[in-house]
Formats: sequence, C-alpha cells, structure tokens
Amino acid sequence: MDSIDSSDARRRYNEDGYVIFRGVLDPDLVAEANDHVDWLLQRNPGLRPEDLGHELATSDPFWIRLVSDARLVDIGELFLGSNIGLFATHYICKPPNTGRGVPWHQDGAFWPLEPVEVTTLWVAVTDSAPDNGCLRVIPGSHRSPLSAMRETADDSVLSAEIAVDVDESDAVDLILAPGDVSVHHPLIHHASDPNGSDRWRRGLTVRYIPTTTRITDPDAASPFLLRGSAPEGLNEFLPFPGYDPDAHMAFRGAESWPDHR
Repeated sequence: MDSIDSSDARRRYNEDGYVIFRGVLDPDLVAEANDHVDWLLQRNPGLRPEDLGHELATSDPFWIRLVSDARLVDIGELFLGSNIGLFATHYICKPPNTGRGVPWHQDGAFWPLEPVEVTTLWVAVTDSAPDNGCLRVIPGSHRSPLSAMRETADDSVLSAEIAVDVDESDAVDLILAPGDVSVHHPLIHHASDPNGSDRWRRGLTVRYIPTTTRITDPDAASPFLLRGSAPEGLNEFLPFPGYDPDAHMAFRGAESWPDHR
C-alpha cells in the first residue's frame, strides 16, 4: 500500500471502477493461503478449485483470520468507512490447462444486498497474468446501471453473463503478483479467460460491506463483523470460529486465535 495514497486510490476507484495495491500481504501469509487452498481441495474432493465458496469459510478459522487481516480491512475502510462487515468470500482457483473462464458480468447482479454497497478485494495467491486467466475489467463501466443477464452456453464458472456486447479492445488485464490486491466496484464489467498455462492461477475474493447494508439472504453469505459497530437487528453476524487442531489447518497464531489477531 506504500505505492498509492488514500486519496489517489479513491480517485482512481471512482473514475475507473478499480484500483490496484501492490505488496499488501507478506510472503509468509500468502504461502499459508496457498497451503490453505491445497488443504481445502484435499478435504473437499467433490469441488472444483473454482468453487471453494463462502459456505466453507464460516467454520474455518484460518479463512476468517485471512479476510480479517488489518491490511485488507484497512483497504476496505478507504471505500466503505470504519464500520465493516464481511458479506462473502470465495477462492477462485484455476488449475493448469483446465481452469475455467468467467464470462463478462457485474457482481451486483448476483448479490442479495440492500443497498448494493459493497467493495470486492481480489487477493492474488499466485501470479495472475493473461496466460493463466487473470481478471479483466472495462474501466469506467461501473458508471453504467445493472444490465440484463442471459445464460451462458459454455463451461464457465458462472451460469449467466451480461446481455450486452462488450468491446474487449477496451479491457485492461489486472496483472498481479502474490500478495497484491485489486479492488473493484460491484457494477464494473469484468471477466477472466480460462487458464491455458501450465501453472495455477489462485485468488481469493473478499466482499466487504458497510454494516448499514442489509444481507437479505444469509444463506448466500458468510457474515462477520470485522471492524467498528453494526446497527442492532439489521444483520446477524457470526462469532469467529475457534481453532481445533484436529479439524482445521494449522497456521501462525492458531493457538491464540481469535483472542490475538
């Protein structure tokens, strides 16, 4: 985060609908996140690597330790204010040569939120580049309203896409190194290609909301209060999961989790 100041980050986000922060997470934590993906895949052999979703996070102490890391929440605070909740989180990991693409879409079309005030952090766990299916965005498209959706015909991560023609000549590839974080607006048009390379593309999405936003379908969420306070009765935030060495992946600080973060 040293390479970009707060006011410039907000300006870029408002103008372009996205912004990138370099070197946010340290290599040791990124390595643990990479190990976590391996652990999740071993524990859930029936799931594709692109589908490690929020329902796995609610009882996973390392996952919640990761999304509640102060360096990530600090980024969320730049755009949402000081009272921050987690709406949902999802690893989207594309295996070598067979990783699925994601069609052009707007996140806000899928989310049960009132209002749709949410900011997505995309945390790079591995290198993310055009050849292994990095995130692609259309700068400025967040100023468009929600578009209609149509079913996708191909084998992609999402079953629906925006029902408009996207001029891909305007697309920007978000090339990230491990530990980098991109932030994008819920209305920006974005997509990613399949992974045609011989290496993984692993990333973690973290969806932060201000605590004044209502989650209308709790089953579609992994709701935790991460910073500040929340209006009583609006959302039911979950208690942080405890660490059980027989049930959970070991990680630095696990023995004192969640008392010491």
